[in-house]
Amino acid sequence: MPRLRIYQVDAFTGRLFGGNPAAVVPLQEWLDDATMQAIGLENNLAETAFFVPEKNGFRLRWFTPEVEVKLCGHATLASAYVLFNILEPGRREASFETLSGTLTVAAAGDRLVMNFPRWALAALAEPPRALASALHATPARVFSTPADGGNLFAVFDREADVRALAPDFGALRELGAGVIATAPGTRSDCVVRYFAPVYGIDEDPGTGSIHCALAPYWSERLGKSTVHSLQLSKRGAEIYCELKGNRVEIAGRAVQYLEGWIEV
Repeated sequence: MPRLRIYQVDAFTGRLFGGNPAAVVPLQEWLDDATMQAIGLENNLAETAFFVPEKNGFRLRWFTPEVEVKLCGHATLASAYVLFNILEPGRREASFETLSGTLTVAAAGDRLVMNFPRWALAALAEPPRALASALHATPARVFSTPADGGNLFAVFDREADVRALAPDFGALRELGAGVIATAPGTRSDCVVRYFAPVYGIDEDPGTGSIHCALAPYWSERLGKSTVHSLQLSKRGAEIYCELKGNRVEIAGRAVQYLEGWIEV
């Protein structure tokens, strides 16, 4: 029975049991899609990342317990952490080919800096009526993020509004989209929570990809190119962003939790 090395890394945090845990499974050649999806379900984490060597870099794929996704920040950060600290100690840069194009990651001090695409927001003249009902709260403004298939981007007036959200996850799933809830922060430029029952994740602890939209929004609103974001999940996550033209640098720290083997 083949044995595969597996790592679990807490991303967007400097402490164990914080941030967003991701499983990382380095491969020399691809498993079939059904097996990778089954491993994602068995791990039961927000994401399991698989990568294989390709040309001068790697090809990277991400699976939730239910589906393969086009872009994932925390599992990319976790994959780079495994590369830089375990598989190839001393390595400082990596390039990943993905369903969202080429993504690069570079080490900078105690942070890993990812270069991701910038997402535009689309204003919604009439937000779904079911959104406020599912959130048990009414956002001040609502946008969508067409680049990722249409997450709903809900802006609230105060950090306390986002912190207090207690949504109906069944109702959110019926919306057919993830929900990004954000507001100005008291200890950061912005705060955010991300609800994604439609992808099999009620609330994601720390989400890099949504900052492709969050960073440009708060950059324009605050009149600055750097954005410090706190994700207000139970585990908490801290993310640093900087706009670079049509790209967004998304940075954070990571901590290894486990290393082991799986048999498939």
